[in-house]
This record gives sequence, structure tokens and C-alpha cells, in this order.
Amino acid sequence: MAKFIATYPDVNPEWLLTGHGNMLKSVTVNPTATNTPIPEDNIDRPKARPLTTIWETTNVKPIPLVTETAAAGFGNGLLSIEEKDVKEYYVIPKFRYCNVDFMIEVSGLSMYPHFNPGDVIACTILKDRKFLQWNKCHVIATREQGILVKRLMPSTKDGYITVVSDNKEYPAFDVPFDEITGLALVIGSVGLE
Repeated sequence: MAKFIATYPDVNPEWLLTGHGNMLKSVTVNPTATNTPIPEDNIDRPKARPLTTIWETTNVKPIPLVTETAAAGFGNGLLSIEEKDVKEYYVIPKFRYCNVDFMIEVSGLSMYPHFNPGDVIACTILKDRKFLQWNKCHVIATREQGILVKRLMPSTKDGYITVVSDNKEYPAFDVPFDEITGLALVIGSVGLE
């Protein structure tokens, strides 16, 4: 779960620790002439909710952020992410209808400026090669090189695929299909500036 807690003077510590009570300590003042306080519960806006509450009351599936070790095994057709391979779980509403199977952190600079090291990418496992999307970012699990994040292009050689980096300092190269143990389409990312 969360590894730190930010401090804000208006946040109710009881809500932060237990999920009970109002999110904010104070009430909001109505800007009308009566200047009557409006209880926080009556304000028409979304409220933050603890993750346990989200799991219990919605059908939004938490997405596992996995280690490279777990992601390397996604091509065996029996992807079973074990708890020891999950760094954290995330609920990201934008990914609700995108069929995200896992998320993984980007390492290295080969996809810069599209992805920075430390960005988290959301992936959908491709069970059939005919669903490759040329010039889109994919996560490729390989026997020799491990996990690669690259754009895929058709190769001029039979039985190969060309992998392309966004960073022009990294040349494109061909990978034989029989070296690839798994493919996933990158459908979104989360990163910091």
C-alpha cells in the first residue's frame, strides 16, 4: 500500500487512518449571503475513498505492479502473478475498460522521451501474434535479453520482428520470433514530470 503520508492541515486524521468520518476537518462555507456552513457530506463532488472501501464496494479491479521477474513469465500462457512478485496494487479509473493485465516500471533510456526511467506502463497480454500493432509500444519478454519495451515493426527477414527505440541513440534490431516468450501491448502509462 502507500509508503508515505502527506500532511495537509484540513485532512481529518481519523478519516485518513480508519476511513470513517469526513475527509476534511472543516466544513465549507456557502458563498451565499446567509454564510451558512454546508456539511462536507452535502457537497456535490467526488470524495477520496480508502482503497479497502473501493475493493469492497466496486467492481474496479486493482492492477498489480509487478517485478521484472514476474513479467518475464507472462508468455508461458499460464500467467499467475504471485503475491511475492507484486510491488503494489493500483486502482486507476482511466484503465477500467482497457483490460490491463499488469503494470511494470520502465528502466533505461531507450524509449526516452516517450517513457522516462521509473514511469509505470500498463500492459495487456497478447495471446496471438496477429494482434500485434505495428509502430505501437509493446513489452517483449525474451529468453536472452529479458524484458524489452520497444515499438514493433515488420522485419525484412522471415521469422523475425524489428524492435525500435524512440531514443535515436539506440539502433533498431531484429529479434527472432522463437526468442520471444511473451508480448504485451502498452495501453497507458503513469509518470512524473
